[in-house]
Amino acid sequence: MPIVEIKNKSVPIYYESSGSGKPIVFIHPPGMGLITFRKQLPLSKHYTTVCIDLRGNGKSGYDNEKITLPLLAQDICEVLEHLDIKQAVICGYSNGGSIALELALSHPNRVSGLILMGGFPEVNTFLLRSEFKLGIVTVRMKGLPFLAKVLGQAHGTDKEYKKEIENYVLKANPEILYQMYVEGLKYNCTNRLSDIRVPVLLIDGTRDFYLHSYQKMLEREIENTTKVFISKARHQIPTKHADEVNRIIQEYMVKLDMHRNA
Repeated sequence: MPIVEIKNKSVPIYYESSGSGKPIVFIHPPGMGLITFRKQLPLSKHYTTVCIDLRGNGKSGYDNEKITLPLLAQDICEVLEHLDIKQAVICGYSNGGSIALELALSHPNRVSGLILMGGFPEVNTFLLRSEFKLGIVTVRMKGLPFLAKVLGQAHGTDKEYKKEIENYVLKANPEILYQMYVEGLKYNCTNRLSDIRVPVLLIDGTRDFYLHSYQKMLEREIENTTKVFISKARHQIPTKHADEVNRIIQEYMVKLDMHRNA
């Protein structure tokens, strides 16, 4: 199995790498694991796609170190080091977007571009805060099987994929998942967003209303942003609107090349 042992920590991080060409690294939200991006694998026809199970999620291990977003960002850098990838486009979905932002801010030399799908730099609205708190309470009350079923039903496009997602979420360590929700809830990088210098692509659903304010915030604070709305889409765009997402990412990668060569 493709495993990276995090330096000096003996934490095995599982990843899957496919294709060749410019690398795109995908970062999942709490619990979901790399199966979240199964429908982005066609991009490996043109690029190197790297999907990672964050520590304590999916097939990755964990230790007693407290979960923080900078720690998760460092883990991803370790995977890049292992794969001899100097720079990559970092694509984060939902709270995975917060980890992507932290990576771009803490390790800017590793990031050539940033894609946020339903991303946010902080949790400051009632609906999003409630969603995090619900996740915290559910996991604390030993509700991982319930959470796994909810995530599978919300993201899956057919019965088989729904079950695959559900079973993958069940691999998560409940304590790590709890910490990820807690850290995601309190994370805030808004006052650092202006430090991001790479081109940023924002992808959101037109019906994902409670996140639209975050897109405006990101667009206002980051100098070089492009925003794209997917018509009639809610939050689950990488799974339920994969063809359009993949097309948008390809267009962004082409523009990124033009930007570099200008």
